[in-house]
Amino acid sequence: MAKITEVVDMEKQGGVAVIMINNPPVNALSVGVRKGMVDGMKAAGGDDSVKAVVIACGGRTFIAGADITEFGKAPQEPGLDVAFDLIENSAKPVIAAMHGTALGGGLETAMVCHYRVSTPSAKFGQPEVNLGLIPGAGGTQRLPRIVGVQKAIDLCAGGGQIGVEEALKEGLIDEMIEGDLVAGAVAFAKKVIAEGRPLRKIRDRNEKIEAAKGKAEIFAEARKAYGKSKRGFEAPQANIDAVEAAVNQSFEDGIKKERELFMKLMTGSQSAAQRHVFFAERECAKIPDVPADTPQLPVNKVGIIGAGTMGGGIAMNCANVGIPVKIMEVNQQLLDKGLGVCRRNYENTASRGRITMDDVEKRMSLIKGTLTLDDFADVDMVIEAVYENMDLKKEIFAKLDKICKPGAILGSNTSGLNINEIASATSRPESVIGLHFFSPANVMRLLEVVRGEKTAKNVIATSMAFGRRIQKIPALVGVCQGFVGNRMLRQRGRETQKMILEGALPQQIDKVIFDFGFAMGPFAMSDLSGLDIGWKRGESKGETLRDRLCEAGRLGQKTNAGYYDYQPGSRTPIPSPLVEKMIKDYAAEKNIPQRAITDDEILEKSLYPMINEGAQILEEGIAIRPSDIDVIWIYGYNWPIYRGGPMFYADLVGLKKIYDKMLEFQAREGDIWKPSALLEKLAKEGKGFKDFRR
Repeated sequence: MAKITEVVDMEKQGGVAVIMINNPPVNALSVGVRKGMVDGMKAAGGDDSVKAVVIACGGRTFIAGADITEFGKAPQEPGLDVAFDLIENSAKPVIAAMHGTALGGGLETAMVCHYRVSTPSAKFGQPEVNLGLIPGAGGTQRLPRIVGVQKAIDLCAGGGQIGVEEALKEGLIDEMIEGDLVAGAVAFAKKVIAEGRPLRKIRDRNEKIEAAKGKAEIFAEARKAYGKSKRGFEAPQANIDAVEAAVNQSFEDGIKKERELFMKLMTGSQSAAQRHVFFAERECAKIPDVPADTPQLPVNKVGIIGAGTMGGGIAMNCANVGIPVKIMEVNQQLLDKGLGVCRRNYENTASRGRITMDDVEKRMSLIKGTLTLDDFADVDMVIEAVYENMDLKKEIFAKLDKICKPGAILGSNTSGLNINEIASATSRPESVIGLHFFSPANVMRLLEVVRGEKTAKNVIATSMAFGRRIQKIPALVGVCQGFVGNRMLRQRGRETQKMILEGALPQQIDKVIFDFGFAMGPFAMSDLSGLDIGWKRGESKGETLRDRLCEAGRLGQKTNAGYYDYQPGSRTPIPSPLVEKMIKDYAAEKNIPQRAITDDEILEKSLYPMINEGAQILEEGIAIRPSDIDVIWIYGYNWPIYRGGPMFYADLVGLKKIYDKMLEFQAREGDIWKPSALLEKLAKEGKGFKDFRR
């Protein structure tokens, strides 16, 4: 096999040239791959003994997309268009041999080949939308010509994938290869030569787009659907625009339209934000003082204390990936209730076709109930998920210390209590760690892993790996009140509560936050969660507006009244004249003057205190990187991905602008608005959080 570049080889097999790409881990279309394809195609084209070409990949997958590390940098030649021209216009048939995933630029590579074969397990898709982009090398123009318009919209705007069965049906692949893929592809190529099959170009196939020509309603309906499911995102709409161009314009003009849309997105803030999040997720796994080769502890059995919403959700996370769980409650009634909720959740998932009823039974068989901590003697990890009470948690951990085997990890699902104090109740603080899941724990992807002062490095490494194993995105944080997410959230809560007393109504604030991209605003969220969380009727003296709402029986959606009114059975918030009056009366009683507050001020006062707190968190070393804070807010608090997280967003706005605005608020409202030292330093140096180095 002759080496063409460092990542591409070529070998002749009986008149068939096999161009083999080996660019681990996912054979991305780097400059070395592009050059290898160009030089390989030129060599095959100039060799009379070569009658056909197979393009295949080593490793675990076919080309899984572009090399996104090259995005935003000066282009390096040869471009993908040069390689594609050579493949598509080759005088000799070119066959793509696909395994693993053929995604993005990988599928685009396959679609410029004349034929395509794959293994039975291969997957195909155009997921560029997940990076805020559209396919940039003809994907939106060729795909509808082979799979049809609606399927192309779903794949491009939705970012989904299809398997071999559907790909065969639609003609995306020509043959499924059992056994050795390359040998099968070479045999297929020889058959193409022997039968004198034509050099089929997808670009020339228009039969599957003819029916949609001039039918604007097809694309209007798609825009409406994706406008709802992907609210605020630009890329899904651009993908639909590009597919529409494939239908109504010539192939050449459609390619120009696709390129124009691609470049607009590539240079915009949304794609930059989504690419930032892509890399930030991966950075989260890297802990400077815990090397990747740190030995991990086995986690083959897990014990969970508490079968409520959090405990049950955590148990499901474990069972989903085959980890046996023992879940403990204080009485049989609560235990049965918790296990029943787990079963209903699984059955609901099965009713939507996402798992089978056999899966339901298999997963439930992994969750065993118990009424005693003594049954945790043989587990490898315990996760305590009781309510937020330090005395109770310390009592539990003291008992676990005596029951659990040496080396067992003792985790707490606390959302903000001091892990060091919890660990002090044991003789093995090195084994204690915070594992803060987010509600509902079986759905939310974030896991805040909280290291204590004495938490051992192998416990940290194991906990991070456990998080990934149960399909969470773990982010390591330090000990402080509220950790990272809740500590920042309190700053927003402080200001939004102040603003409704100063003249902004809940619905105005919620609309500003919703329009920014959150699923709901803080007051609608409070109604959903319940205003009475942490509120005690017997101790309430009407000191806060929330106290008065709760005293009036307005506990949120569960009572059809909170900050908003609700119709029975509906979750749609309705502005409440009664609440408006309660707010005004309370403000008058406290001598708080009311005024008109602009949407811009609401946004600044909602977000800037969080950003400032994030800077303080970095300064204190509670978070490792600004991007870790972004990941926490995106996957734990629904920060819109297309805005990249609070620290990325701050850089977009400009730290100098935020700093100056905070000084303005400080002069007017006091030192609660004092900028953190790190924010001040970076702003004065003309830098952003992207420049932060510890």
